[in-house]
Amino acid sequence: MMNALEDFLKQEFNFQNPQIKLLAGYFNLNYLVSDQGEKSILKTYPFDAENADILEAEHEVLLQLSAHLSSGIPTPIPFKKDQYLLSKDLEGKPSLFRMLSFLEGDFLGSIPASKATYDSLGSFLAELDLGLKECKNYVLRSRQLDWDIQYLQLNTPLIASIESAVDRSLVSYFFLQFEENVVPLIPQLRKQLIHGDANEWNILTKEGQVTGIIDFGDCTYSPLINEVAIALTYIIYDKEKPLDWVADFLKAYHQKLPLEAQELEILYYLIAARLCISVCQSAQARKVDPENSYATISEKAAWATLRKWIAISPLGASNTFKKSVNLPVSDFIPIQAQLERRYQSISPILSVSYKQPIAITNAAFQYMYDDRGNAILDAYNNIPHVGHSHPKVVAAGQRQMAKLNTNTRYLYDSLAEYAEKLLAKFPPNLSKIYFVNSGSAASDLAMRIATAHTKSQNYMVMEHGYHGNTQISIDISDYKFSNKKGIGQKPNILKAAIPDTYLGKYKNDDGSAGAAYAKDAITQMNEFGGKIGAFIAEPIIGCGGQVPLAKGYLQNLYPAIRSQGGICISDEVQTGFGRVGTHFWGYEVQGVIPDMVVLGKPMGNGHPMGAVVCTEEIAESFSQGVEFFSSFGGNPVSCEIGIAVLDVIEEEGLQENARIVGHYYLELFRELQKNHACIGDVRGSGLFLGVELVKAGTTEPDTALASQIKNELRNRNILISTDGPHDNVLKTKPPLCFSKENAAEVVRNIGDILKVTV
Repeated sequence: MMNALEDFLKQEFNFQNPQIKLLAGYFNLNYLVSDQGEKSILKTYPFDAENADILEAEHEVLLQLSAHLSSGIPTPIPFKKDQYLLSKDLEGKPSLFRMLSFLEGDFLGSIPASKATYDSLGSFLAELDLGLKECKNYVLRSRQLDWDIQYLQLNTPLIASIESAVDRSLVSYFFLQFEENVVPLIPQLRKQLIHGDANEWNILTKEGQVTGIIDFGDCTYSPLINEVAIALTYIIYDKEKPLDWVADFLKAYHQKLPLEAQELEILYYLIAARLCISVCQSAQARKVDPENSYATISEKAAWATLRKWIAISPLGASNTFKKSVNLPVSDFIPIQAQLERRYQSISPILSVSYKQPIAITNAAFQYMYDDRGNAILDAYNNIPHVGHSHPKVVAAGQRQMAKLNTNTRYLYDSLAEYAEKLLAKFPPNLSKIYFVNSGSAASDLAMRIATAHTKSQNYMVMEHGYHGNTQISIDISDYKFSNKKGIGQKPNILKAAIPDTYLGKYKNDDGSAGAAYAKDAITQMNEFGGKIGAFIAEPIIGCGGQVPLAKGYLQNLYPAIRSQGGICISDEVQTGFGRVGTHFWGYEVQGVIPDMVVLGKPMGNGHPMGAVVCTEEIAESFSQGVEFFSSFGGNPVSCEIGIAVLDVIEEEGLQENARIVGHYYLELFRELQKNHACIGDVRGSGLFLGVELVKAGTTEPDTALASQIKNELRNRNILISTDGPHDNVLKTKPPLCFSKENAAEVVRNIGDILKVTV
């Protein structure tokens, strides 16, 4: 091959003794040619008529551009017959050839990062774009290039080539955000020819100043801001704090070619889109040609930046961009004004969290973004079970909402499909399901079904238990009826003591405490004076302070409930769907199978859903009564969302993530406990943990300290909450995509707070 090239170069350029060196390339072959001290670049491409038109257009732009720029860009060198593009067979392969002048300099990617260099790049790229603005070419104007950010969706099929389901979801999220936030604005954006690939291996420097740019192969007609987005992508993508590196470039660019506020408001999404294109193309390249290291050279850095990018607020990024060029940042409404507006129509009985309430605008996975531009780590909200705004769940709802939504009086496949997929997660005897639209509605229905089956309205409940906001749910929730503002315990309700091995009278969680607590509950039941129709409990008592039921408790209690004709109900609204890590359902930790299970919160990842699962026998009893109907329970949109949630849990291994990260999180808290006597107990399972704060050396609750930590974390943009009878238990139950790094951040900040507080 080299001999043929040497002969070709001698013939076309009268070279005497050309030295040829193969350079890295994406889909074409590039050669550095040296002859008698002169250097040039020979570029070769597989022959293709469309490709020929694009290459012809590219060299025309370079010739036009040379009239505006005296240096810094390659100059096309004609072949013998004044042709700039030559079609020729080389060793039997039809190929296209072009020759360009060689630009001296050090690649930006080979020198230390410098803000002064990025300032220089901003000025250089603005000058280049001012020149390109005057260039006209209708071939490039009509081009649809998959590396062009405006055509991000051309890369959608490539997402499937990304091996990790978690990574696919991250990319899909940014595709979704691009569709929502950028696509509607594209017709309004300034467009012109842009270079389209100002990456660190296309930028040349000398003594830290940008001197040139090569490779116009991605030159296309695109929104001008895409040029800025591409350059910034490669400026930030290996930086620990990406936004710290944008100001110098933006300020310099803006001084020569002013940017518009609307452009900067979408720049966050454009940078994300370019990163997504990069990882999609790399994944596809690896699949097609595993040996092509050039195509995947920047992949690791691109993934690292995407993961950092999701932890940055889009509004915060936009404000940073605007401040860099002295444009006004987005206004926000003071919190007090927002509260006043809220209370004009909403009763204050509907409370808000934290001493300084948070105005949330959007969220992604384990992050929430407020109206000030802060990104907030969510270690608290277990409703977005698989992550806020998970793209697969969002897409499922969008698709079905555009197709059909109705009630269960009609036949549609998704109802049976979802029921089958969900019931497959249960043992065979739990084979019937009723869909409703909240955990509260599910608790209410569960008690109705229990009464229909047992003919008893006597219920045994757990101390500090909570099961919802309907009247029946409140009747069985000690957390509500024993509140000083509550209605009190009704005579048909029997309350069992919480089997707490930290503060309770039985301490050893080896099975003996659980058996003893169960024995006490059985004694209470025998003394009650009437048959207990149902016993309901959460596997971990959330409002009791994240208290797991003592080991062996349910194994000893369930048989006694059943022996006198009652049924056993597990409330899995908070603990279900893999949250406890070791098992899919919380009751499995206790080694039992209930007769009925109540589901809610995580089912729809924020979409309102609930369900009751029970045995065939119990369902038959309920079917003898008045018809059951729920207008929204089991509707097609809910079913598709529910299916998507189950798929995500499975595909992304979120139960296993809850187990691994949860264990790590728990151990971090226990290490912290060793150095702080105010931490009385650390407990829980998976990503459902509680940290009990006490006055040092005692078991006396320290409510004030818990409140202080919760609110100080909020000030540091980390969300947890407090619970328990004395509100002294820090509770953390984040989305299941929570990472070890997230866990370490929470515990590190709590440790920092304790150092200056206690």
